[in-house]
Amino acid sequence: MQHDDNRMKKPSYLATVIIIAVITSLIFTYIAPKFLWGKIIPFPYTGTGPLRKEVIIPKAEPSTIAEAVAKKDTPAVVGISSIEFERQYYFLERKVEGVGSGFIVDKNGYILTNNHVASPSAKKLTIYLSDGSTLPGKVLWSDSTLDLSVIKINAKNLPTIPLGDSDTNIVGQTVIAIGNPLGLRFERTVTSGIISALNRSLPIEEGGKQKIMEDLIQTDASINPGNSGGPLVDSKGNAIGINTAKVTTAEGLGFAIPINITKPIVRKVIATGTFKAPYIGVVGYDREIASYINADIVIAEGIYVADIDPAGPAYKAGIKKGYILLEVDGKPVDTMTALKTVIYSRNIGDKVNVKYRTLTGDIGTTTVTLSK
Repeated sequence: MQHDDNRMKKPSYLATVIIIAVITSLIFTYIAPKFLWGKIIPFPYTGTGPLRKEVIIPKAEPSTIAEAVAKKDTPAVVGISSIEFERQYYFLERKVEGVGSGFIVDKNGYILTNNHVASPSAKKLTIYLSDGSTLPGKVLWSDSTLDLSVIKINAKNLPTIPLGDSDTNIVGQTVIAIGNPLGLRFERTVTSGIISALNRSLPIEEGGKQKIMEDLIQTDASINPGNSGGPLVDSKGNAIGINTAKVTTAEGLGFAIPINITKPIVRKVIATGTFKAPYIGVVGYDREIASYINADIVIAEGIYVADIDPAGPAYKAGIKKGYILLEVDGKPVDTMTALKTVIYSRNIGDKVNVKYRTLTGDIGTTTVTLSK
């Protein structure tokens, strides 16, 4: 009989313990923080320092690299609207409006974009800033082969995006594209991805003529019509490319122009108001393009001279068709972008030292005087 009584008391004891636990939890969860802590019960000890009566909440940090970059760079991205007139038939003209992106590279209103976004033939350029204001723009310099333009607006103390170093790009690194896809409706859209490949070549048609864009950065960051001219930036927020094209027949195939080719151009436009490209007088292909044009042309390094201006500086210095340019002023030139970057950093009339390989495989050097 006594054994049965003990069994009857166990549930009552267990229920008492549960009730006490619930009441204690309620006190410390709801009642203590509001009514007791700091008044009757001291604040809980929260660190190795002295007890304190205030809870310090750490400053919120960006949750991702893309978020931090977007916050830093988005204010310097602009929308660009251009108006041109195309001739129809013999005496009629049709108004054509295009939209794209660009980004501010100097606080005094210098903007970098694509030539197909803002060309000198545009009758009107309107620049849309991140603060909601609009300003007229003027094309100071443009090149359809490079698909680059530099625009100027009359403004001061603008946010800018610093130019990075596209020569240090590696396949697989994180990149972020910022622009205005599908017009100005989705302004300053941010997409992220990686560099999928480097030194890509892309055949395109412009004005009914075929041309090849060389040495492009390939990325899987989403790039759509309207993103053209916007920045492709690295994880530090530095521009390493200018978004320029997308293969519409495939997904995740976007392309950007390496930023290094723009540096000497932007520097001279800011200093003088324009840029006059020094001329070396060769038509050259890197190894990828050379083999694409002619399977019999196989080179391991340098630039293959596919054609040469008989009245140009290179020809006068002894360089001939079929030679391979290896270095200019001691800098290797394995891509046309690398060659142009070195040449564009010089001025018309400057002398450059060129190292080359002849048709017979001999190595030679010569001095080329750059012309207009």
